[in-house]
Amino acid sequence: MLFAVRRRFGVKGIQSSSATISFTAYHFSGLCTMKEEVIDDSVGSSPISLEELPVLPPIIAPGNDKKTSSSKVQVTPEIEKKYVHRVYDAIAPHFSSTRFAKWPKVQSFLNSLASGSLIIDAGCGNGKYLGLNPNCYFVGCDISAPLINICLDKGHEVLVADAVNLPYRTGYGDAAISIAVLHHLSSESRRKKAVEELIRVVKTGGLVLITVWAREQEDGSLVNKWTPLSQKYLEEWIGPGSPRTRSASSLVSLESIPETEESISEDSSKRSHDSDEHLSLDSLDKGNSLYQQEYFVPWHLPYHRAEISGVSASAVANGFARKDDKKGAVVYDRYYHVFGEGELERLVSDVDGAVIVDKFYDKSNWCIILEKTSS
Repeated sequence: MLFAVRRRFGVKGIQSSSATISFTAYHFSGLCTMKEEVIDDSVGSSPISLEELPVLPPIIAPGNDKKTSSSKVQVTPEIEKKYVHRVYDAIAPHFSSTRFAKWPKVQSFLNSLASGSLIIDAGCGNGKYLGLNPNCYFVGCDISAPLINICLDKGHEVLVADAVNLPYRTGYGDAAISIAVLHHLSSESRRKKAVEELIRVVKTGGLVLITVWAREQEDGSLVNKWTPLSQKYLEEWIGPGSPRTRSASSLVSLESIPETEESISEDSSKRSHDSDEHLSLDSLDKGNSLYQQEYFVPWHLPYHRAEISGVSASAVANGFARKDDKKGAVVYDRYYHVFGEGELERLVSDVDGAVIVDKFYDKSNWCIILEKTSS
């Protein structure tokens, strides 16, 4: 059997600011570049601090000099930590309960793969695609520990990892998928690095499916419910999606940005379009929501959800989330960079070692399939 022998990596618990998550993750031999540990199964599930957990070292493929610099892109910007990581950690159970339907295009891709293929789901969320093709083997990873905990409860082979630093050896999988992940990365360099990682971890000839939210939404009224990043917030950024290091109090308050705002400040038209100093967005020059690509997309967590009494109550008290009594929900804002037509194609075309074999628009998403041509 392909997976008859495997190495066990145990985590007694992850102590976060909001909750303690207890789980045991399994990693196949050769999957990650980490030490092997002897696990005492008699030990209980007492939480340990993050400082005690082993840290995955960066995985750099040989001959990677032309690839995106790892030292810069592997440092997570504050906007992603606050408006992606923390949000999904907080809403994980409710988010998971809404994520059960499989996209037909993703199903078709997974079912087209050869029997016995090893498929990597980078950004697996609650694991709805893991195990979809019963004739293939699946492993997955996600930045959200609570979502990974949900996957583990379902018996999936998963671990916590960053999309720009996948913990799999080069050429490990036969195929990889990245479903609705890249639009949460706040700079072009990080999005490019994530694509490079997807290509790196599959074998030569392997396929990679990537989907991202499109700026061109089928239901245009949805966009009016999103909050464009205001000029005040954009001033926190000094590079292509790289925010300054500031305290949380210096960030724009979520309550100060109405959800119905349709355009960024008119002052944006005065900003330089130099990508070395500012966000390289059309919206900065044109000040028009038609060209806006950076948004906060609200997630409404109903009051009756169990997590409302703990994490969300604290989030509201700290100004991280806000209450909407009309809808009976706590509102969290998630960061999105929505892709314009042709943008995903241009992004992947700038990455070595793969060719585009298919591209399409589906359910308000831009999608692309790559084939790895060389290591």
